[in-house]
Formats: sequence, structure tokens, C-alpha cells
Amino acid sequence: MLTPPRTVVRRDGGLYALERALQRRGFRHVAGADEAGRGACAGPLVAAAAVLPEGRRGEIDGLADSKLLTPASRERVYQEVVTRALAYAVVVIPADEVDARGLHVCNLAAMRRALASLATRPEYVLTDGFPVDGLDVPGLAVWKGDRVAACVAAASVLAKVTRDRLMVELDARHPGYGFADHKGYITAEHTAALREHGPCAEHRFSYVNVAAVSGRDGRPPRSRRPVVADGHEPMERSGRSEGTVGVALGEQPRPPVPVGEDVVMEGGVR
Repeated sequence: MLTPPRTVVRRDGGLYALERALQRRGFRHVAGADEAGRGACAGPLVAAAAVLPEGRRGEIDGLADSKLLTPASRERVYQEVVTRALAYAVVVIPADEVDARGLHVCNLAAMRRALASLATRPEYVLTDGFPVDGLDVPGLAVWKGDRVAACVAAASVLAKVTRDRLMVELDARHPGYGFADHKGYITAEHTAALREHGPCAEHRFSYVNVAAVSGRDGRPPRSRRPVVADGHEPMERSGRSEGTVGVALGEQPRPPVPVGEDVVMEGGVR
């Protein structure tokens, strides 16, 4: 049986080199997936997927890892991605779902759902950092994929802008924490607000820093709600349960594949 030839992707090939190499091998629709909010201790986890067109139409001026862009640049690139993409999808996982199922499980499930929601079916999938199982197309997990592959960078911008907008909305609903500024990440100001006010319903109680100021007295940190005066916990949910996904527990991360000058891709590898 003949083995398909290997495709060499060089780091100096630019942001579009990986997708162009796959397209030359016959994978016309290459999807990228990424997330925003893994490191935050408050607010939702957001995952996105995107398929960019082949050729010049798929080249977006200023496209880069969302973390390297200014807020104004992200908004501009976001509009370009939405306008030009063949397909894109965004999935929002509320904080209580992250607590209940675990961060990594929710992260994989959200990316899987975003990819499955694409109107244009991808023929190959590139993900940032973690492989996503359960797809019926070949894929590759790429270390720092949002700085290596254009479709992953596009997904990172979609996820980041969506999440930032949600955090601004949460700032209006939960004033005093500064969500509009730090977007739920751990900063000195956020830590001070947690100590002063205690956590709100949008904090992730499975995170050590939130559990430490929650007053739960050793109770399991994944019990979402803070204790109220009568000793009972309120039962209402955050109102965004439509963004949750059902997942199987027990998925573990596997080492991603770095893309550099000496790395090769086998045709059709899963």
C-alpha cells in the first residue's frame, strides 16, 4: 500500500501556509477552532470555529492571535471574519457549567459543538493546543495554533470579541467587580473586589481563588451557589442554559503538535 507523500510546513511560511498546504492536498474547507476564557475565574467559556475561503478572499488584513490585537483592531477583524467566512459558529458555556463538568471537558465539548454547527462542513480541522475527539474528519492540534493558522486565529477573534462583549454586559448586572475592565481574569483589582464583596453568581467556584473567599467552609468547590443566610442555596440559574452542552466526563488533554521548520504532516492523519 502506498503511503501518501508528506507535506512540510515551515514556520516562515506565514499565517496562511498551513491551510494552503492542506488545500493543495485536497482539503478545500479547513476549519479552525479556539476558545476564550480558560484562565478567567468569572464569566463564561466561549469557543468558536471558522472556515475561511480559499485564495485572496480568505486573507484578512491584520488577522492575528486575538491576544496580540488591540480591542479596536479585534472589533475590526471580527467584522471582517463575520463578513468573509464561509461559515462560523460560537458556543457559550456558562460559569456554572464549567464548575459542574470541569474546564477541560467543557472546553473540548464547546469546540466540538462549534465545529459541528458550521454550515459548511469542514474537510480538515485545526485546533489550538488540544485535539478534539469525536469528529468524523481528520484534524491536527497545533501548538499556538492562533499564531500559526489563519482559521484558528479567526476563531480566536470570534471567541474573544464575543466573550468581551458578554463581560461588559455582566459588568452592568454585577457592578463592583470591574468585569468590563479585566474581563473576569485574575488581577489585583479583581482580587480586591472578591475579598470585599465575595463572589457573585458569575464566578467559577471550582477555582481556588474564588473558593477561598466563598465562605463554603470546606464544602465541595464545585457546588455552584454561595451559601445564603438561612443555610440554603438559591436554585435559580444564570439564564443562559441554552449555551450549555452535554458531555461525557473523563476526557484528558494530549500533547499538541508543534509546527516548526522540521515538522511534517501526513496526508489524512487524524
